[in-house]
Amino acid sequence: MTPLIDIGVNLTNKSLLADLDGVLQRAADAGVEQMVITGTSYEVSLQAIQLCAQYPSRLVSTCGIHPHHASDWDDDSYAQLGELAGQDCVRAIGETGLDFNRNYSPPAAQELAFAQQMALAVELQMPLFCHQRDAHERFAGMLREQRKRIPRVVVHCFTDTREALIDYLDLDCYIGITGWICDERRGLGLRELVKLIPRERLLLETDAPYLLPRNLDPKPPSRINEPAWLPHIMREVALCLGRPPASVAADCLNNSRLFFDL
Repeated sequence: MTPLIDIGVNLTNKSLLADLDGVLQRAADAGVEQMVITGTSYEVSLQAIQLCAQYPSRLVSTCGIHPHHASDWDDDSYAQLGELAGQDCVRAIGETGLDFNRNYSPPAAQELAFAQQMALAVELQMPLFCHQRDAHERFAGMLREQRKRIPRVVVHCFTDTREALIDYLDLDCYIGITGWICDERRGLGLRELVKLIPRERLLLETDAPYLLPRNLDPKPPSRINEPAWLPHIMREVALCLGRPPASVAADCLNNSRLFFDL
């Protein structure tokens, strides 16, 4: 069985922390050899680093401020994130980007935090872990200004349009695919779009505890997603691509190791 790496898991979420050893064991049993914990605020990024210290062979992390928390960005944030990024387990800057769907932080605050985190990725020559929702044109425009100076970029949890995907591929971005592709209501478009992603740009993630694959049978009683379901997502992607699961798994493993320098 080809091992997998979950490139986006919110392991600091209380629903996963409540059974952390169980979550990690079930992931290992399913063949998920490593996980990247998503940093979404300074506090969460620090907590992620602490978890990595407990399980150094299994966990790495990102550090960043999610657009929902962009209002928290202040004069100290750049230096604070830069200090966290110096930890060996931190392998990317983010989760950062723009989310104009709910505007938990004002658009201007989101753009400032995104610009600053791109600048940090440039300064430290680290990959960028990105989030975009209902903000494609502005997000792509800002990213385009800095893209050549950033080593690698992933647009995680991609669920957008064909036009958006083409823009990101033109910007030489990696694309993260989640259990959204397993949703017969909302994921039909993604099942076609995934065919456009070059095999060397495809990454897999659960975004756990969110986005439990809808076509799991049986579904876990808790309805909580976790990294152990990553192989299910991989097989669904392979089905959409018409390729052997082992081949897709090998590509995604190699891409994950390259992107996060694992």
